[in-house]
Amino acid sequence: MGNRALTLAALALAVAALSAVVVSGALVADAATATDFSQKNLAPSWAHPFGTDWMGRDMLLRTLAGLSTSVLVGLLAAGVSAAIALVLGAAAALGGRRVDAAVTWLIDLVMGVPHIVLLILVSFALGKGALGVTVGVAVTHWPSLARVVRAEILQCRQSAFVATARKLGQGPVRIATRHMLPYVLPQFIVGLILLFPHAILHEAAITFLGFGLPPEQPAIGVILSESMGYLSAGMWWLAVFPGLALIACVLLFDGAGSSLRKLVDPHSAQE
Repeated sequence: MGNRALTLAALALAVAALSAVVVSGALVADAATATDFSQKNLAPSWAHPFGTDWMGRDMLLRTLAGLSTSVLVGLLAAGVSAAIALVLGAAAALGGRRVDAAVTWLIDLVMGVPHIVLLILVSFALGKGALGVTVGVAVTHWPSLARVVRAEILQCRQSAFVATARKLGQGPVRIATRHMLPYVLPQFIVGLILLFPHAILHEAAITFLGFGLPPEQPAIGVILSESMGYLSAGMWWLAVFPGLALIACVLLFDGAGSSLRKLVDPHSAQE
């Protein structure tokens, strides 16, 4: 019980911290773009903990606003990707051999292409920006979760309680909603949460390379990309603090997913 309580507390703490980042970033969005050329290129201090950039913008506010943007884009992309994984995984498990073969071939095809290459191609084809990066992340991150959903549904189909339900005359729709959905849902939710850090990192990566969010929109990838031209001048804080904040945000998502997995996975429930 003690370990379970600690795991639940860790999950709640991670969710609260991520919520605080998103809310605070939205609240300081306007202040993050305010320029003050009398305060430009200042090193970290009590007045500006993350320093200021070449336009006098406070880097702490920019980092919060950038994290909020990146997290929201990552959440939307991961949610769409998880929905694709659920539909295709269920279709593969329930649609017969031909559908299963087609979905398996599609999974292997998408997983055979490096994520970053496919992301850049999709984002560039859609004109980059928020739409391009969201669609790019969504259509490239579903294969692993689709495999998990397919395997869980196939295992559920072969279980004794589903066979008993069929003998009792329950139809496919009732079996799917009353038995298969509750069986698959915990693993699906864990997989959905674990998609978030991948989505956020890949969004930041392609934005950093210039194929993602536009420069005028505060995002961690934009901040890191712009900071590269000033590192040689000794302005290390422009990249170090936003980079560390991105890593911390990703670790929070990973910690939330790992904690949730411990709570819902019967194999780790006794740990």
